[in-house]
Formats: sequence, C-alpha cells, structure tokens
Amino acid sequence: MDRTAVADARIPADHPFSRHLRRAADAEATVTHRAWRPDDGPLPALYVSHGAPPLFEDEPWMTQLHDWARAIPRPRAILVVSAHWESAPIAVTSAAADTPLVYDFGGFHPMYYEMAYATPDASALAAQVAALLPPAEPLTERPRGLDHGAWVPLKVMYPRADIPVLQLSLPSQDPERLLALGARLRALRDEGVLVIGSGFMTHGLPYVDWQHPDRVPGWSAEFDAWAAEALATGDVDELVHFATRAPGLRYAHPSVEHFTPLFVTVGAASDPTAPVTTTIDGYMVGLSKRSFQTA
Repeated sequence: MDRTAVADARIPADHPFSRHLRRAADAEATVTHRAWRPDDGPLPALYVSHGAPPLFEDEPWMTQLHDWARAIPRPRAILVVSAHWESAPIAVTSAAADTPLVYDFGGFHPMYYEMAYATPDASALAAQVAALLPPAEPLTERPRGLDHGAWVPLKVMYPRADIPVLQLSLPSQDPERLLALGARLRALRDEGVLVIGSGFMTHGLPYVDWQHPDRVPGWSAEFDAWAAEALATGDVDELVHFATRAPGLRYAHPSVEHFTPLFVTVGAASDPTAPVTTTIDGYMVGLSKRSFQTA
C-alpha cells in the first residue's frame, strides 16, 4: 500500500471517514471515474468551502463533495488557491511527489495529524502555471506542503491521492487583482486542470454560538443570501465591492481571506458574469458551506 492508504488504514473502522472511504471505493468499483478528455472541453472552476478536521466527521457533507467530484471528469491535475496561504510574490508549493502536509489547525484528535495525502509529482503543472504569469511576476517554488484548505477537501473528493496537486499562494486581497489572476489561469481548464478557490462562504469563528451550533446567526444568513444572489445573477461588480455592500461582513469575515479565493474562481470562468452553479449549501455551526462551480 502507498503512504496514503497506510495512514488511512490506521483510522478506526467505525469512524465516519473510514465509512466514507468504503463508499468511495464501492462507487469506483461500480463505475470507474472517467478521466478528462480534450473533447470534454474545459473543466469547471470551483469554489469550495473546505472545512477542517470536522469535515471528516460529517458524512452528508463528505458525500456531497465526493459526488460533486465524480460528476466532473477526473482531472489531469489540480491547482488550489487556499485561504491559508497568503504570500506575495506569488508562489507555488513544492512540486515533488509525496510532499508532506501542513497540519495548520489545533485542538483536534491526534489521528488528524497522522493523515497523509501523498500526491504524484506536479512539476508539469508548475511549469504550466509559470508560463501563464507575466514576466514581472515570476513564479517561485517554496519548500512547503499542502495546507488544510487544500488537502482536507481533496482527501474527501479524491481520496486515492493519485492526481498531481499544487497550491498557489493568495498574493493579494484585492478582488480586481484576483480576478485577473483567475483569468490568467483560465487556460489551464482547457488542459484538464481543475482550478479551485478554497475558503468558506462565512467564517466568523469568533462569533459562533458554540452552545447552540445548529442556530444560524443573522449575519451568516444575510451574508450568504447576498453572495448567493450576486453569484446567481453574475453580478461581479457587487462581489468586487463586498467591503462596502455585503451585509454582516464584520462578523461573517472578520478577516477576508476565506472569501477572496472566490475571485480566482470567478476570474477563471469562461464568462465571469454568467450565473454559477451552486453545488453545496447549508450551514455548519452556523457558517455557510456554500460552494459552486463556474463554466
């Protein structure tokens, strides 16, 4: 067994993630996940509300993510822009195979710090990304692994860890700059690369009512409804001006890094003003899990 499978085998059989792995294996045994072909046209670009280790304990959410992944042809490679790596100048994680993970979370069961996601060499993807950036913004490679904004959702969506994955840093919080970055990455979709912006549609962790985790606070519901409307109508201008127009922003995003990867996803769309397709909605501890794809 490879390192990912060895680590997965140590998870208790009755753990929700172990059950998810068995369901995923059964699905693959029943119908093989078809690989992307050029005649499929461009893959969609995704915005994923990613969760942290609690995602591995939420079976309905894991099923939604895995079903979403299987509804899309299996990508040749995956490029993720995560809320958890803000860095300029722009850079990518190590392209080497089996790059160690970043366990950038605290206070969870020790098993989550022993998980593995040993992906193949991503050097070819790194070269593709570098070729799309302007000479004034040369791409550098950092000796850094995938953080939980990348590996946690991907471990649920593509549990076999058999697709090359790179993480691209979030170089700015400026919506216009991130839309332009997404536009540069758009060509990757034509090559079978899945471009993912990874964040959380509302992320007001300091304001979560942990005594009543099933309650959805007004600021979370209002921000989510505002974003859903703007995305459904392709109102990029409204999204760009979120700092002055989004209701509940102070609470929904005390810092905005979990929202702004959305602009990379929208920028990578064939038509950023086209309505998106919502794939997941609802809430976890009152925070919106809204996720979507663009054509």
